[in-house]
Amino acid sequence: MADSWYVYVLSRAKFGDPQRFVRQPNAEFYHRFAGRQALLSYAAEKQIPVKQTVAKPWSTDENLFHISYEAGILEDPNTTPPADMWKLTSSLDDAPTSPEFISIEFKAGLPVKVTVGSETHTDAVDIFLALNSLGRKHGIGRIDIVENRFIGVKSRGCYESPGATILRVAHIDLEGLTLDRNVRALRDQFVTIELGRILYNGHFFTPEREFVMSAIPASQRTVNGIVRLKLYKGNVVVEGRSSDEVSCKIGFVCCSADGFCRVYMMRSNRRWTSWEGLNQLIQRDSFRSSLFASKSMLCTVLSLI
Repeated sequence: MADSWYVYVLSRAKFGDPQRFVRQPNAEFYHRFAGRQALLSYAAEKQIPVKQTVAKPWSTDENLFHISYEAGILEDPNTTPPADMWKLTSSLDDAPTSPEFISIEFKAGLPVKVTVGSETHTDAVDIFLALNSLGRKHGIGRIDIVENRFIGVKSRGCYESPGATILRVAHIDLEGLTLDRNVRALRDQFVTIELGRILYNGHFFTPEREFVMSAIPASQRTVNGIVRLKLYKGNVVVEGRSSDEVSCKIGFVCCSADGFCRVYMMRSNRRWTSWEGLNQLIQRDSFRSSLFASKSMLCTVLSLI
């Protein structure tokens, strides 16, 4: 390694962990390799194996969660990605014509079991691998977007996240059943937006990331239950959901002012956050007497979700 361009400059990570060093090529490296084509030519000359080719020059970044594609011909946002670019998912044309049904169980917001027919997966990695396989089979998880990068430029990126897409649909749906209304609103209005910005911009090792993420476990305490899904040609369709946290039933429709206040405050008392708890409340003589004390004070109870 006599070439001077192998010499690296060590610098502190500006936005990363301050205890780590970042290796970055010096200026001579960039003069010698001005672009992707120069790097590919050098790799071919030195017989260095790389996945990219002159015909397929886009870059990829793959892990268990997803794979991303960018650069090369994809820099033109009006260029349709070639069919052979996609690696983790089948095209909708090749996806099965029959749907597949699965269920996912969550505890404290985390997936703990996936059931596919007679098969079950409980290990965290196995769950992701199983969902990735199902997503690949049914063409689930492809997106093609234009992003707003940290420095302000627009950047086109294509992504495949088969297993993550299935998990996200199931998790969001279960939150609708189990998550407190105001907690969910605060999470969506602040935590989701801010955490997305922090992570996208590479600010993981920062006090604001620790602060925002500290709210997530508390928000997920009640996200326990099972979601049933249908997977079919790129779609993740929720077939049903259940949870011991709540048991939704229709029937309670009116109350007096006193009763209204009691019901409205159920969310502040864990004993009354299910309809079973509400039925216990209704059986109280004091509540029943106030419930029908005056027809003129009857009112529709706020939707209890």
